[in-house]
Amino acid sequence: MSAQKITPNLWFDKEAEEAARFYTSLFKNSEILEMSHYSEAGQEIHGQKPGSVMTVDFAIDGYRFTALNGGPEFKFNPSISFFANRESEEEVNTLWEQLSEGGSVLMPLQKYPFSKRYGWLSDRYGLSWQISVADVGGARIIPSLMFVGERAGKAEEAINFYTSVFSNSKVGELFRHAAGQEPDKEGTIAYGPYSLAGQHFAAMDSAQTHEFGFNEAISFIVDCKDQIEVDYFWKKLSAVPESEVCGWLKDKFGVSWQIVPTVLGQLLADPDRAKADRTMEAMLKMKKLDIAELKAAADAG
Repeated sequence: MSAQKITPNLWFDKEAEEAARFYTSLFKNSEILEMSHYSEAGQEIHGQKPGSVMTVDFAIDGYRFTALNGGPEFKFNPSISFFANRESEEEVNTLWEQLSEGGSVLMPLQKYPFSKRYGWLSDRYGLSWQISVADVGGARIIPSLMFVGERAGKAEEAINFYTSVFSNSKVGELFRHAAGQEPDKEGTIAYGPYSLAGQHFAAMDSAQTHEFGFNEAISFIVDCKDQIEVDYFWKKLSAVPESEVCGWLKDKFGVSWQIVPTVLGQLLADPDRAKADRTMEAMLKMKKLDIAELKAAADAG
């Protein structure tokens, strides 16, 4: 499976494994990749039962996600959704039926000016999907950020900012709100495709009344090869100092990111559980992750 620089992280209460198995049962080219468990290390901080599932890495349509059991603090909402682009109306209908069971409809499944078959729903876990007949030559799964409330109208600024931070990035053709589509302002983004590190994303503005916004329920993990990359992305993206914890940060738009060195996963998966636990203890005390300190903690025994 090809490497992903950016991986969406989905925050669950206790359903990470259940959800990962559900999603991988629906999509082709899908599998459970890795699973990690909580230990007693750092329990006073993470509060989870030792031995319980911590993270599940899985792929659907070849696109990698991480599911995290983090507790009840954060809930999914439609400010971040995932396009599931299908080749045929039959595929759309089938996926819609499967994902909508136990969920709720945000936009009904029907024909729209931009797609002959499209619908937007929240599934049984609250995760939002936009399911559409579309050209899948680019990507079948695409994260989409919706800028609402005081951030409505900032989608284009965000697109330009993100593509300036990540290499191998570009802005696609922007579709704008026309005059007479109040409360959306003319010229703001109705749909804006872009790519970061070669991965497809989308952004849109909505000035409609929405009782939600970006939160930690969905964050984006940036895989960093070394401390130089960790430092670079941290400096570029972090804009809310009080949100900095364990490699997590919030950018100036309120979107959450995790800036994570590749070596962290290796250290936490060490068969010597004492080394792995010391790594976890050290990580939980950090804001920006420090590779040298993580390695020193692992080797301190």
